[in-house]
Amino acid sequence: MRILCFNAILLACSLGVGCLSCSTRQNPDELREKTAKTTAELKSDAKAIAQGVHEGLKRDETVDLNHATREQLAKLPGVDNATADRVIAERPFKDTHQLVTRRIVSEEEYQRIRDRVTSQ
Repeated sequence: MRILCFNAILLACSLGVGCLSCSTRQNPDELREKTAKTTAELKSDAKAIAQGVHEGLKRDETVDLNHATREQLAKLPGVDNATADRVIAERPFKDTHQLVTRRIVSEEEYQRIRDRVTSQ
């Protein structure tokens, strides 16, 4: 009999706790606000990922030293606007290593961009 009473009390407590956890409802306005906030965060993250992919794909493009614009040259790693202007002023180039021999960039800087530049 004691076991039966104990089981009945245990069952009643379990049902009581279960019902209490089910009865906590969110306000619809709070739920909408939370959903909108989460959606905005995901949208921002997706934009950042897309921008990273876009930049990664553009990184593999080569730039022709003899025809590139100042903006295209300035997108190369370590090349600022002043360096881009010097590249334009020193045209034409027979080969890309002339950037170093003409002292436009250092050998170290050239090593960073050599796979991304051509001279056609």
